[in-house]
Amino acid sequence: MKFTERAFVFPCAGENLLGIVASPSGEAARKGVLIIVGGPQYRAGSHRQFVLLSRTLAEAGYPAMRFDYRGMGDSTGGMRNFEHINADIAAAINAFMASCPQLQQIVLWGLCDAASAGLLYWDATQDHRVTGMVMLNPWVRTEAGLAKAHLKHHYGQRLLQADFWRKLLTGNLALGRSLKGFITSIQAARQTSHSSGDDQPLPFQKKMARGLERFRGSALVILSGNDFTAREFAEALKTDRAWQASLQRGHTTFVAIDDADHTFSSTAWRNCVATAVTDWLQREDSSRRCEKPQERVLTRSLTSCLGCWSRNRSVSGAKAGLEP
Repeated sequence: MKFTERAFVFPCAGENLLGIVASPSGEAARKGVLIIVGGPQYRAGSHRQFVLLSRTLAEAGYPAMRFDYRGMGDSTGGMRNFEHINADIAAAINAFMASCPQLQQIVLWGLCDAASAGLLYWDATQDHRVTGMVMLNPWVRTEAGLAKAHLKHHYGQRLLQADFWRKLLTGNLALGRSLKGFITSIQAARQTSHSSGDDQPLPFQKKMARGLERFRGSALVILSGNDFTAREFAEALKTDRAWQASLQRGHTTFVAIDDADHTFSSTAWRNCVATAVTDWLQREDSSRRCEKPQERVLTRSLTSCLGCWSRNRSVSGAKAGLEP
């Protein structure tokens, strides 16, 4: 299916934002994908991923919009971080649906802190138009979480490498510096996050978990196999009660892409992402037409993402597939 692209400017809180919509040339779905940009990025994305993804989605029949929020790319206004773009997302949804009048449902798509922004938006607004979430390597960074990921994945793997023992035995290892880093990571990992009091704002990670727990639609989480941000998120799913509660709904599908880095920089990894998203959209549409319960969503793949990045359920090569 061919597609067309149209660029336009739309308003947000007194500023002008630039958006680009890729639309199928033929019959378009009533569900569109809004691609939120993670900072510091603009609407093209790393390695032009957002350009390529929007066109792939449009060729599959799903309109897609990418845009610059205030202070980024060609949009006006001051710069802001992912915790303060709710107005930008709302304005983009309005503009997207005005540009494609057939749209009835919106899927929010985001990588890293853009994935976090999508959940924060829904937690704050509970926008009924948003019926799906696609989150790639969601950002839930804390000092303790990063330290745990380093201890488990960096230091654990280092001990299994022949190069480490060769340097140690030959005196070429900066032992003092290595021990200092190791001890610092242990101390940071032992930190616990205290519950926010009545006078303290709720951390954005808790808002994200709350948003996913309350979300009435379906979600797709794609995790890279070679990325500390993904591993931090996986650890949070295993150890944080708020995230564990969010998974009890059974409305989240997990896909792991072996060896992929944080931004899915290779063509093969980008194709994995595009195929996984398209397959998920089509399966969700098919499921709704057949009136199957949402609880049938793939829960076994969660074990794959959390336990072993290289199991058969993970995705590798040029094509990504979801578990039946």
